[in-house]
Amino acid sequence: MNSFGLLYRITSFGESHGAAIGGIIDGIPAGIKIDLDLVQKELDSRRPGKSELTTSRNEKDRLEILSGFRGNTTLGTSIGFLVRNTDIKSEDYDALQDIFRPGHADYTYQMKYGICAESGGGRSSARETVARVVSGAFAQQILQQWHDIQIDSQIQEIGGEISPEAQKEAILQAKKEGDSVGGIIECRVKNIPIGLGAPVFDRLEADLAKAMLSIPATKGFEIGSGFASARMKGSEHNDEMEMKQGKSVFLTNNAGGILGGISNGEDIVFRVAFKPASTIQKLQQTVNKNGEEVTLENPGGRHDPCVVFRAVPIVEAMCAHVLLDHVLRSRATTSPIK
Repeated sequence: MNSFGLLYRITSFGESHGAAIGGIIDGIPAGIKIDLDLVQKELDSRRPGKSELTTSRNEKDRLEILSGFRGNTTLGTSIGFLVRNTDIKSEDYDALQDIFRPGHADYTYQMKYGICAESGGGRSSARETVARVVSGAFAQQILQQWHDIQIDSQIQEIGGEISPEAQKEAILQAKKEGDSVGGIIECRVKNIPIGLGAPVFDRLEADLAKAMLSIPATKGFEIGSGFASARMKGSEHNDEMEMKQGKSVFLTNNAGGILGGISNGEDIVFRVAFKPASTIQKLQQTVNKNGEEVTLENPGGRHDPCVVFRAVPIVEAMCAHVLLDHVLRSRATTSPIK
């Protein structure tokens, strides 16, 4: 499927080397003012070609709104938008049409559909996330207007390095060697209301996990204490409570802001792990569509030595999308959230 969300929904379309990436957004009520310059700013933060640490593909990523607005105010109807692809070099992939690139979706797409888009990976390319950033930017503004919800993501590590200087050096060294590195992004949500999410299948952390793991190159998700909780005792992990100025508060936040699938009012804190970029300039063994073993050398194209920098706005966008969807669900099905 190419749609995400229940009441707040994005349906995206387009391939990496197609004419454009676009989408249709449903679920935004009428009468909401959106700062489209801020939406463009989010797009600018993920676009390629801005530094030596990212791909040299230079897309301007200019947002075109096709429907759903009068001026800067939503009409309550579907919002259609386009971001045109302008810096396409499909010829870079001509020599790869019959080769399954290690780490890419070429093999699984070919086995599942009997055909795949060789140029830039098609729908499996991170270029598709342009549409997510647009819908997430809308969602962030609405969440701020309604509940002052603030979403902030930080790079926790790259190539095992913690300091920004060491992270940059790890990327440049990998690039020099024709290799790539991965990393971890931590996202924190402040001012989250109590009551978002539902038990069993619609747990808030389950929807966040699905959203994050749908981002290309993701390999791990954890919330609160995450995998460290497996090494803790219940007495260490339980978040005890006390009364403070007439309100119940938690003394710790190992739950990551969610209990029983429902937000508890504490900051939502989660981390997402990204693998090293799949396209590297080292010799790799693989096979082609004829079932022959081949050696892949210099696969061409323009690629990130590390995807983590450009993934930050994507993580925030998908988080905002999930939260707005659950805010709308809560408004439709329960008493007003606190």
